[in-house]
Amino acid sequence: MSTTQTTLVATLTTPPSDDGEEIRQLPEGVGFLEVRADLVGELDPDWLRDRFDGALIYTLRSAAEGGSFKGGRRRRQGRFREAAERYDLVDLEADRDLGDDLLGDLPADKRLISWHGPAASLAALTGRFENMAETDARFYKLIPEARQTVDAIRPLALLCSLRRDDVIAFASRDAGAWTRLLAPRLGSPLVYGSLGEVPAAPGQLTVEKLAVDYGLPRLDEVKGLFGIVGKPVLHSLSPRLHNGAYRALGVPGLYVPFHVESFGDFWLDLVESGSLGGLGIPLWGLSVTSPYKEVALSVAGISSPRAQHIGAANTLVLHEMWEAESTDPEGVVLALEHAGVKVAGARSVVVGCGGAGKAAAVGLQMAGAEVTLVNRGAERGRKASMELRLPFQPLADFDPGAYEIVVQATALGHQDDDALPFDPARLRPDAALVDMVYGPEHTRLLKETRARDIIAVDGREVLLHQALGQFRLMTSCELEEPLARDLLGLEGARTQRIAVAPEARETKHGDKT
Repeated sequence: MSTTQTTLVATLTTPPSDDGEEIRQLPEGVGFLEVRADLVGELDPDWLRDRFDGALIYTLRSAAEGGSFKGGRRRRQGRFREAAERYDLVDLEADRDLGDDLLGDLPADKRLISWHGPAASLAALTGRFENMAETDARFYKLIPEARQTVDAIRPLALLCSLRRDDVIAFASRDAGAWTRLLAPRLGSPLVYGSLGEVPAAPGQLTVEKLAVDYGLPRLDEVKGLFGIVGKPVLHSLSPRLHNGAYRALGVPGLYVPFHVESFGDFWLDLVESGSLGGLGIPLWGLSVTSPYKEVALSVAGISSPRAQHIGAANTLVLHEMWEAESTDPEGVVLALEHAGVKVAGARSVVVGCGGAGKAAAVGLQMAGAEVTLVNRGAERGRKASMELRLPFQPLADFDPGAYEIVVQATALGHQDDDALPFDPARLRPDAALVDMVYGPEHTRLLKETRARDIIAVDGREVLLHQALGQFRLMTSCELEEPLARDLLGLEGARTQRIAVAPEARETKHGDKT
């Protein structure tokens, strides 16, 4: 597999610690440290150079372009002139910093000319670049907003049309986060990531995530693109799992997060349009998460009987047409069995009747558990009850103490201040809880349950077990459980798989393939 490299830029968005140890610990491949002076104030470049061997970028992002600097032109130019004496690069905004009086004090090789603005057409971006390029600089940076999928594609198309090694282009906001990962493969020389958890702009990932989840600065060969579609999705550990496995197994793929406001627009603008294929990186497969698992089933040309029974899909794979499957049933059942919970014969309840909840219910039912559905909205709950032929009760009437297995399958729990769908204090002492939500730390529901010495299964365990089958469908390769556990930071030995393997696929009209 051929490999090249890009260069990472670590953006300092909060004041550094007194000893600056976080700067010393930056991942290998970080060639630039960007000081967002509008956010952290004026720092001593000599102090920074004692802790960082790479080059320094000075940025004073204006309020007009999403930053915090609101001072006047004279004050702004004064700070640039001081920075030019001690920094390697100075970020100049094309719309306000290119006067001859300032440019005369900044050599061209110290200039990074930038523009951050609203979504723009390819023609508009091209015209803007041509105007910027009239001023000599080391780098040119164009960052339009992406409020929908079509907005995100255009800066990548700009890179393909220009084919230059001095143009940085990607889309901002969560909907454009994935473009930051494709841009270096289309010629963008730098990839920006925040040094800490505070992003410099919406959609910016941390340098640590760029290195761990996406393998940067290495640019391994990519013949096809995979990704996870959802809202929200930037917290997902799926890119870490899939990309780490690609690197370990030599799969020529890249797996990215697609934060999507409208699945229909995403499908039309990115998938059916074939726009990624036009960029040389065709889309081969998608993981689908909340709230789009049900609509994902409707766009596929072929779907498995199990996905049809659930009424939702978490996996879309392109062969001759898009095929839909659900590997979610394995996720819950195998995670419980790994925790030593006997599923067969257990009284179980699934709280939440979206795509994830219905898949969990089917998995438990197939494993021999008695299953009840619970949902806050009675109409949706009764609909799921009829589809799956399982009993239903409204959330208002739900008593978690009546069940041996309780699965939390709502979207609640990403934030500590989220309302919980039920009181964990009402769980029976011998119960087992599965919280399908996960984050950087255990959810409040998980922590409060474990505090009572009750078995509580982390959503990462569910992610792992559903991903094994999903990885096989997408790549035709086996993802071994020990590797998956290592990538997700989970401990434990291989589990014995139960017989819930995907059935033979069939078309929506019932014809076998």
